[in-house]
Amino acid sequence: MQFQKKQWVLRNEMPQDGEARAELLAQETGLSPLLTKLLLLRGYKTVEQIRTFFEQSDTSFYDPFLLSGMDLAVERILRAIERGETIAIFGDYDVDGVTSVTLLYRYLASKGARLRYYVPNRFGDGYGMSQSSIDEIASDEATLIITVDNGITAVREVEYATSLGIDTVVTDHHECQAELPDAVAIVNPHKPGDPYPFKELAGVGVIFKVVCACELTLAKRAGEEDTLDVIQRISREYLDLVAVGSVADLMPLTDENRLLVTYGLERLKNTERIGLRALMDAASGDRPKKINSGYIGYQLAPRINAAGRIETASRAVELFLSEDAETAKLLANALCEMNAQRLAEENRIVESAYRKADALPPEEREFVIVLEDDTWHRGILGIAASGLTERYGIPSILISFDGASRGFPAGDDLGVGSCRSVKGVNLAQALDACASLLVKHGGHELAAGLTIRRCDVPAFRHALNEYIRSHLDEKGVAGAVEYDCEATSSELTLRLAQELSAMEPFGQGNPEPILKLSDVTLLDVTPIGEGKHSRFRFQKDGIQWTGVKFKCSPSRLPVSPGDLVDLLFHLNINEFRGTSSLQLQVEELRPAESLAKEMRKQEERYREILSGASFSPKEEVLPSREEFALVYKILRTQERESTSLFSLPRLFDLCGGSVGYIKLKVILSVFDELNLCHLTEPVPNTYLLEFPKVTEKTDLSRSALLARLTTQQKN
Repeated sequence: MQFQKKQWVLRNEMPQDGEARAELLAQETGLSPLLTKLLLLRGYKTVEQIRTFFEQSDTSFYDPFLLSGMDLAVERILRAIERGETIAIFGDYDVDGVTSVTLLYRYLASKGARLRYYVPNRFGDGYGMSQSSIDEIASDEATLIITVDNGITAVREVEYATSLGIDTVVTDHHECQAELPDAVAIVNPHKPGDPYPFKELAGVGVIFKVVCACELTLAKRAGEEDTLDVIQRISREYLDLVAVGSVADLMPLTDENRLLVTYGLERLKNTERIGLRALMDAASGDRPKKINSGYIGYQLAPRINAAGRIETASRAVELFLSEDAETAKLLANALCEMNAQRLAEENRIVESAYRKADALPPEEREFVIVLEDDTWHRGILGIAASGLTERYGIPSILISFDGASRGFPAGDDLGVGSCRSVKGVNLAQALDACASLLVKHGGHELAAGLTIRRCDVPAFRHALNEYIRSHLDEKGVAGAVEYDCEATSSELTLRLAQELSAMEPFGQGNPEPILKLSDVTLLDVTPIGEGKHSRFRFQKDGIQWTGVKFKCSPSRLPVSPGDLVDLLFHLNINEFRGTSSLQLQVEELRPAESLAKEMRKQEERYREILSGASFSPKEEVLPSREEFALVYKILRTQERESTSLFSLPRLFDLCGGSVGYIKLKVILSVFDELNLCHLTEPVPNTYLLEFPKVTEKTDLSRSALLARLTTQQKN
């Protein structure tokens, strides 16, 4: 299967007078011009707006009682504590759910509440409340259920709990359906008519607000009038959990979330929570140098999520509630081991999916990849589907029939699928169009889930490809990578990198800036991390930088040392032995567009000549024997150096610029024709090289291509 070429798209267009305005803002603020350009592109148009962005002086915590239903929720929770009722906290198995359960449990326990918590199992229970889980809660004589990060769709379940004499307080942050549960109270900023000013709190953000409201009520009863002191006290205690859950759930880091996460990251740096500290130690080996949203997203969140994916999320809750350092260490190590299992299983599924994708007929993989297997772990399908979409640049759907078989494949076996898409293909609409072939489905534009019968998978694969084919615009299917603006070599300084870091926390709504740099020479590339990643040295205008690209080995790169390339990257600071230096964290790289334009022109001419067009000697199409020998020698050297992947511009450089594009293409075509070497082109103008065993000297005059081209040359 050919890789899809990703589009590089500007995140926001610069206004007509943008460059001049950015320069003026730089003078007025003392910031780097490139930074003020970035801020201008993100809507910060004045000195005051820029100042308040960095200082967050225009943002404060909103009154929790602005959330409708909060007063009812607080009254019922405090009454349960006062009466000694058993309270059941009902959570979810992802990071947001785990941190929500932990936060509420810790707070209510500090008030002397009788507690238990229930976190459903992804495989046995599925998402949210169920009748069986309520029966289990009832057996513990609980009289109040508080949902966290779920419950807004649990209409029948809340009704069932009520029939057993159990009240329910629903706290959630997901979108509401037409019918709401008949609960004692519902706290959800998305509830119709809710006046809360900020709608994008995570589940843990909502329960933090509930806790703040409870504490404010208790403080008022005790005669404490300083509400700011109350909020600061609760913030110091719980914002580390709020930061972890909010970042992991990919909530927009704007408005109140930006404030919650900023303060939460500060608390996380010095957290006294034994379980969280144990996990940080287990994940990093020692205290990490930089704790930011990226650290949560790449280090902590995968390990917390692994519990719910591999075993049960209750193990993560146990860790965060642990009061014993040795127990916490054991649980943290267990989560790291589960994450290693998750990663190994993810790699197995991805490699299996690659093979299956390549084996599909072209017409069944042109616009979307739909694959199924009896052994794929259901808890890891979504991560694996993301990897497949990243690799091939088109939507991917992975379906597992694991656990559905009765010892043999049957047509009515139910499979669970995870779906990931690219910009330009709305998965929710596409699945709706194929609903007759699905048992159930749901999701969003870029991510969705489904249940399907085994017998319907082939028809579904065909129908989905046809739907996407018929609904594409002229751009077709292609992954898109957004970048903020183009930089010059002189703008990339340590000062700029430090200023960019001041824009944190990064996440949805405030993404880490991606810069573009064009016409850069790739000096060399080396494998790191057991060959899974790549390290680079780049040069432009006499300035050199190091760079890294994760999850991409040198063999998968579309460029080679010596090539002129374009880059999309994050600008980072690398600390090594007390020395700070710039490092480019590469997101994408490709042959330089300036060079590619000329190559496309030459390629078009080459195709014309292959189709029979005549050419003059000045075009230098026909190679000499010496030029054949030179290129063959270079290719043999590449083989001996185990460099099986090379680009045409790199080969041009190795020839000293003496052999032009069209002539090189002719030489390579003749070599392939005469079986001197085999060349495949996985990416345009990038070749994989393989030499067959040749036992006798090859006569170039045997080439039918050379003979035909000779007749096309004008005298």
